[in-house]
Amino acid sequence: MNFQDMLNGLTPDIYQRLKLAVELGKWPDGKRLTAEQRELCMQAMIAWEHKNLPPEQHTGYIEPEPHTHCGTDDHDDHHEPKPLKWL
Repeated sequence: MNFQDMLNGLTPDIYQRLKLAVELGKWPDGKRLTAEQRELCMQAMIAWEHKNLPPEQHTGYIEPEPHTHCGTDDHDDHHEPKPLKWL
Protein backbone atom coordinates (compact mmCIF):
# COMPACT_ATOMS: atom_id res chain seq x y z
CA MET A 1 0.00 0.00 0.00
CA ASN A 2 1.37 3.42 -0.92
CA PHE A 3 0.75 6.74 0.80
CA GLN A 4 -2.06 7.76 -1.58
CA ASP A 5 -3.90 4.46 -0.99
CA MET A 6 -3.61 5.04 2.75
CA LEU A 7 -5.01 8.57 2.39
CA ASN A 8 -7.97 7.27 0.42
CA GLY A 9 -8.77 4.87 3.26
CA LEU A 10 -8.69 7.47 6.05
CA THR A 11 -11.93 7.85 7.97
CA PRO A 12 -12.85 10.67 10.36
CA ASP A 13 -12.15 8.29 13.27
CA ILE A 14 -8.67 7.41 11.99
CA TYR A 15 -7.99 11.10 11.36
CA GLN A 16 -8.90 11.91 14.99
CA ARG A 17 -6.60 9.12 16.25
CA LEU A 18 -3.71 10.37 14.13
CA LYS A 19 -4.30 13.90 15.34
CA LEU A 20 -4.30 12.80 18.99
CA ALA A 21 -1.13 10.74 18.45
CA VAL A 22 0.64 13.78 16.97
CA GLU A 23 -0.60 16.04 19.78
CA LEU A 24 0.53 13.65 22.53
CA GLY A 25 3.60 12.30 20.75
CA LYS A 26 2.57 8.71 21.41
CA TRP A 27 0.23 5.99 20.18
CA PRO A 28 -2.85 4.92 22.19
CA ASP A 29 -0.80 2.00 23.62
CA GLY A 30 1.70 4.50 25.07
CA LYS A 31 4.57 3.91 22.64
CA ARG A 32 6.29 7.08 21.48
CA LEU A 33 6.02 8.16 17.86
CA THR A 34 9.29 8.24 15.98
CA ALA A 35 10.15 11.41 14.08
CA GLU A 36 9.27 9.64 10.83
CA GLN A 37 5.91 8.45 12.20
CA ARG A 38 5.05 11.93 13.44
CA GLU A 39 5.93 13.44 10.05
CA LEU A 40 3.83 10.89 8.13
CA CYS A 41 0.90 11.31 10.53
CA MET A 42 0.99 15.09 10.08
CA GLN A 43 1.15 14.74 6.30
CA ALA A 44 -1.85 12.40 6.37
CA MET A 45 -3.78 14.73 8.69
CA ILE A 46 -3.16 17.79 6.53
CA ALA A 47 -4.04 15.95 3.32
CA TRP A 48 -7.28 14.63 4.88
CA GLU A 49 -8.19 18.11 6.18
CA HIS A 50 -7.70 19.71 2.76
CA LYS A 51 -9.96 17.10 1.21
CA ASN A 52 -12.68 17.03 3.90
CA LEU A 53 -12.72 20.24 5.96
CA PRO A 54 -13.28 23.92 5.23
CA PRO A 55 -10.07 26.01 5.24
CA GLU A 56 -10.76 27.61 8.64
CA GLN A 57 -10.63 24.12 10.24
CA HIS A 58 -7.24 23.16 8.72
CA THR A 59 -4.26 22.60 11.00
CA GLY A 60 -2.25 25.82 11.23
CA TYR A 61 -5.00 28.01 9.79
CA ILE A 62 -4.51 31.70 10.53
CA GLU A 63 -7.46 33.98 9.85
CA PRO A 64 -6.48 36.67 7.35
CA GLU A 65 -6.54 40.25 8.55
CA PRO A 66 -8.33 42.91 6.53
CA HIS A 67 -5.98 44.90 4.36
CA THR A 68 -6.38 48.14 2.47
CA HIS A 69 -4.31 48.40 -0.66
CA CYS A 70 -2.23 51.38 -1.65
CA GLY A 71 -3.76 53.55 -4.32
CA THR A 72 -7.39 52.94 -3.44
CA ASP A 73 -9.82 55.83 -3.55
CA ASP A 74 -10.75 55.53 0.13
CA HIS A 75 -7.42 56.84 1.53
CA ASP A 76 -7.21 60.11 3.39
CA ASP A 77 -5.20 62.80 1.54
CA HIS A 78 -4.95 65.07 4.60
CA HIS A 79 -1.99 63.29 6.16
CA GLU A 80 1.51 64.37 5.30
CA PRO A 81 4.03 61.58 4.75
CA LYS A 82 6.27 61.00 7.74
CA PRO A 83 10.02 60.88 7.19
CA LEU A 84 11.86 57.63 7.88
CA LYS A 85 13.98 57.51 11.01
CA TRP A 86 17.18 55.61 10.47
CA LEU A 87 18.72 54.03 13.54
